Amino acid sequence: MNKEDYNVTEEIIRETPWDKRALGMETYELLDHSEEALNKSEKLEGHFTLKVDPLDSKELLHQYGFYYTDTLVTPVCDKQKFIPYEDEKLTLMFDVDREDIIAISKGAYEHGRFHRDFKLNRSGADQRYDNWLGQLYDQNKVWGLAYDGELAGFFAFSENQVLLQAFKPEYQGRGLSKYFWSQAVQILFDEGYDEVKTSISAANLAMMNLVTSLGFKFKGAVDIYHKLNA
Repeated sequence: MNKEDYNVTEEIIRETPWDKRALGMETYELLDHSEEALNKSEKLEGHFTLKVDPLDSKELLHQYGFYYTDTLVTPVCDKQKFIPYEDEKLTLMFDVDREDIIAISKGAYEHGRFHRDFKLNRSGADQRYDNWLGQLYDQNKVWGLAYDGELAGFFAFSENQVLLQAFKPEYQGRGLSKYFWSQAVQILFDEGYDEVKTSISAANLAMMNLVTSLGFKFKGAVDIYHKLNA
């Protein structure tokens, strides 16, 4: 049964058009994991996302065909506990080319839940991040990260939340992230925010270590489950 034959109830299940554009299929998010909601997902074709507390029972999820893809943690940094790092060669760029930014993002999100979903094509997962980054760029919420005057990466955000960041391959593994993050996070604090937060896959140990070094503390976690009804 497709969505034209079935009434999608926003209180239980909602459409996710941003995922549909990238994956080329109907996409939904379940807003709870009651048996009623899980049963509704059986009657629709497409891809489903479900976010649950790590301590909740997953028995019903498995019975209805949902499979684990990721655990997201929420690091938060209070302004007074921020630990900055400085390097005079590193600067932020507020006027950067869109295509240069999109090019840097290619292949940068292997820890993402859509890339780890073995039932999806990687091209669709890549397109999802490209679409998201392009939208943030159009909203003037993407800064370039420059090393010695050359574009090395980018930092994307919305209000006080860091959403995406990546570096060109030649700048990776050089310990530059904490310096770029320091500058970007400091600007967000200077704009009046008392805290800065982000969301990180628990599998991304490099990012976990990075934010910890800057004074972020972990406040909450959520397990992500997917299902594909072909």
